[in-house]
Amino acid sequence: METLTTREVYQQLRDAAMGTRPLQRVGQPPQDGLQNVDIDGWLLTLEVTENSPNRCLYCLCPDGRKGSLESWLRTDPVSLLSGWEAAQIQRLLREAVESDIELKGAGRL
Repeated sequence: METLTTREVYQQLRDAAMGTRPLQRVGQPPQDGLQNVDIDGWLLTLEVTENSPNRCLYCLCPDGRKGSLESWLRTDPVSLLSGWEAAQIQRLLREAVESDIELKGAGRL
């Protein structure tokens, strides 16, 4: 099976930043600097610092293809984001964490 390219994964992040695809946090808030997210069925593992994405370590797309830092050589998808796009992803991650905190405070999580 073909490996995902850096550009294919970048496009998912870009679409989420542009608001054309939903980004949802999967699992617990990042404690070890890693955050799993779902972008329209694409599962990504992001390395984050204070909700800011540093790089994408792994991606699995709906058709089963995978990509990782090892297969992308020296260019990871996060490095292709513009400053504005990266800021939007950071905002989306922050909003997801804040939403979980509100739900937890209301006893719904």
